[in-house]
Amino acid sequence: MGELKIKRVYEAAEDTDGERVLVDRLWPRGIKKGNAALAAWWKDIAPSSELRKWFGHDAEKFGEFAKKYVTELDASEAAKAHRDECASMLERGDVTILFGAKDTEHNNAVVLVDWLKKG
Repeated sequence: MGELKIKRVYEAAEDTDGERVLVDRLWPRGIKKGNAALAAWWKDIAPSSELRKWFGHDAEKFGEFAKKYVTELDASEAAKAHRDECASMLERGDVTILFGAKDTEHNNAVVLVDWLKKG
C-alpha cells in the first residue's frame, strides 16, 4: 500500500512522488503541462467557483471553507469515483496530490487529502 502525499505543483517532480494528481480547477500559472508529470488532473472535484471565490485563500475562513467543500465532495459522484481511483493508485504505490496555492496549510488539497483518507 502506497502513501498519500501532498505538495505544491511548483515543486519539482521527484521519483518518490509516485503518481501525481493535480486537484485545482484552474491550471497553475507558469507550469507547462508536459513538465507537470501528471498521472491525472481531477479538476471536476475542485471546489466550486463560488466556494473558491468566497474563500479567497483567507486563512480565517478555512474552517468554514473545509466544511462547505466536504459537503460538495460528499454530494459529488465524480469525487466518489476519484476516491476509488485513488485507492487503486495507492495499491500500486505512492500518490501525490498537487495544488497551486501559496498557502500550504489552508487550501483545497489539504481538505481533499483528509477526505480521501477518511473514505
